[in-house]
Amino acid sequence: MANETFHAQIAANQRRSLLLVAGLLALFAVTLYTLAVALLHDTQAAIVPAGLGLAGASLVAICAHQFGASAVTAMAGARTISRDDDPQLWNVIEEMTIAAGLPMPRVALIEEDALNAFAAGPDPKRAVIAITRGLRDSLTREELQAVVAHELGHVRNLDIRFSTLLAVMVGMLVFMSEIARRSFRFSGRRHSTRGRGGSGGSGGLAVVILTLVGLLLAILAPLLGRLIQLAASREREYLADATAVQLTRHPEALANALEKLGADATAPTEQSRALQHLYFVNPFERAREHASALWSTHPPLAARIARLRSLVTAVRTGESR
Repeated sequence: MANETFHAQIAANQRRSLLLVAGLLALFAVTLYTLAVALLHDTQAAIVPAGLGLAGASLVAICAHQFGASAVTAMAGARTISRDDDPQLWNVIEEMTIAAGLPMPRVALIEEDALNAFAAGPDPKRAVIAITRGLRDSLTREELQAVVAHELGHVRNLDIRFSTLLAVMVGMLVFMSEIARRSFRFSGRRHSTRGRGGSGGSGGLAVVILTLVGLLLAILAPLLGRLIQLAASREREYLADATAVQLTRHPEALANALEKLGADATAPTEQSRALQHLYFVNPFERAREHASALWSTHPPLAARIARLRSLVTAVRTGESR
């Protein structure tokens, strides 16, 4: 039954990855076209630059799939390390990788005091697990094993493909929205100096409507990016927690690690909000009591800990019989 659940989750993540790329490319196409209309004031002439922009976005999607792990680690400020740099951390990850039946991922360290970790990559063969210095120094070996096992759960369930694409493409969407807002301001000043007879393009009303649509998209793009991030179901975190318990057979260790991360008041220094859905706990929400709200990328820590504590109780009850 558990294997059926894991296989179903993997298939669902593959479908979500395709829908994510299709949805984002469609959003890019609409935004680029309306941006081109606003700049050129011509609905027909805007087709060519919008098409070129869409081709560029498609290329970025392909690159995100192939090289997304490197892009994400760079955005997080992580550096790849070898066994010689940290033998104990390397051994912990290697042990959990063998237990999960996965190839050894790249190991990266984030020089940050806040406690956190993430996994990224297009597939298990090209995965990377990144851990902050604070997490490395604050957890016991058993707790560190549990966190690594959780991240390997994301690798095994192919959450990493979906999450890596999400991080790279949402970041691109937010960047494009900023360019669009600046372009609209420039276009508005230029158009005002030309007067009413200055547009000379086709479909004056269509140009006005599409320009307004483009401006609205540019304003809402960060919000849309946030909503797309929330498409990464919270259930994937629960499933990764369950995978960690399956690999370590020690739910108490993961519960203890979550409690330490919840108590950590260290603010993230230079972490991008485009990466928040990737982390073991959301670095911007860990201390918020309302982290269970609609806008959260993760389940509340209390709910995750409660599930793990119930497993500990069930195990102890079974042993006492």
